[in-house]
Amino acid sequence: MNNLDLVILAGGKGSRIKKFLKNIPKPMAKFNNKYFIEYIIQNFSKYCFKRIFILTGYKSKIIINKFHKKLFNFVEITCFKEKTPMGTGGALNILKKNKINDFVLINGDTIFDINLNLLINTIKKKQIGSIALVKNLSKKKNKLSNLSLNKNKITNQIKGNLKNGGIYFFKKKILKFVKNKNSSLENDILPKLIKKDLLSGKVFNNFFLDIGTPNDYKKAKKLLYKKFLRPAVFLDRDGVINYNKNYVYKKKDFKFRPNVIKGLKLLNEKGYYIFIITNQAGIAKNIFKEDDFINLHTYIKAKLQKLNIFINDVSYSPFHPEAKIKKYKKNSLTRKPGNLMIKRIKNKWHINFKKSFMIGDQVSDQLCAKKSKLYFEFVKKNFHSQIKSIIKN
Repeated sequence: MNNLDLVILAGGKGSRIKKFLKNIPKPMAKFNNKYFIEYIIQNFSKYCFKRIFILTGYKSKIIINKFHKKLFNFVEITCFKEKTPMGTGGALNILKKNKINDFVLINGDTIFDINLNLLINTIKKKQIGSIALVKNLSKKKNKLSNLSLNKNKITNQIKGNLKNGGIYFFKKKILKFVKNKNSSLENDILPKLIKKDLLSGKVFNNFFLDIGTPNDYKKAKKLLYKKFLRPAVFLDRDGVINYNKNYVYKKKDFKFRPNVIKGLKLLNEKGYYIFIITNQAGIAKNIFKEDDFINLHTYIKAKLQKLNIFINDVSYSPFHPEAKIKKYKKNSLTRKPGNLMIKRIKNKWHINFKKSFMIGDQVSDQLCAKKSKLYFEFVKKNFHSQIKSIIKN
């Protein structure tokens, strides 16, 4: 999946909720002091995407100024602006010029918290895409709201009880069906592909929120906070997750400690955010480059994703008072025992700190946790047993 891109459609005006938006794009609506599109990006940047593209339209500068060229969990965002309104179908035409890979497509006004691995794995060899489906409880007759599913095959029927959930996996050949004109993906493109049996589907019962109507918009603040408020584990890296071989930056030197995979899986299953907090003085001392560190973590991310294990964010301090590289030579509060890395993560995520904890292998980790008022333990031989015990108690 590390060769896939993520595309977010964020060009709509939000006409139905205009009175709430006050001349900002719908994805930039703020809930709990966080942009709605930020919830989306955080939720899906745990996957090992190669790039994230945001396709903007209405008031595009607001989105571009905030997110263009920004990194989320080592994935860079690129924003594109459509010159004229092109609809959800025509907007995809811009991807043809940017060497798009196979991609996951999501709407910038909807959060559907599914396992993308499961969606991608439903696709058959001759098909070009897959749709995440939800049960149509409202029975409204609108865009792809009467679908049926039989052995992953989608059919569009009058009495179908499933509807489009707004998340898609597409092979890049989908763009052959996209024209350089205003069109609707849901009305003009997908029905034709369904008819040709070129799309598979999978039903999910996961958290689903569309802020496009006044009623749902009003509920969003409470629902988002409840959904994304979770306990977290803050993990040092070298000596905790992997064997500490003194400046680990090459793939061949990165080896998981025993039962770490099992412990990380348990954390995911129990709904914990997983954050890695690591000092990386090797960058400051010119032993390896910052790109080496990022490439290694992209590799780790991809390796874990295959096992349905997800790291939500990684914070690292490349600074050291005895650095050989001038820009890294300082006493930074990000460097443990300072706790600025944890503070920054706390500001970005909804974290239940009372149920959160930290594991490290150095006194500097312990001091960092103490400053952050986090329960701390030094790493033990059996990581899985340690995690299980902490969660239980």
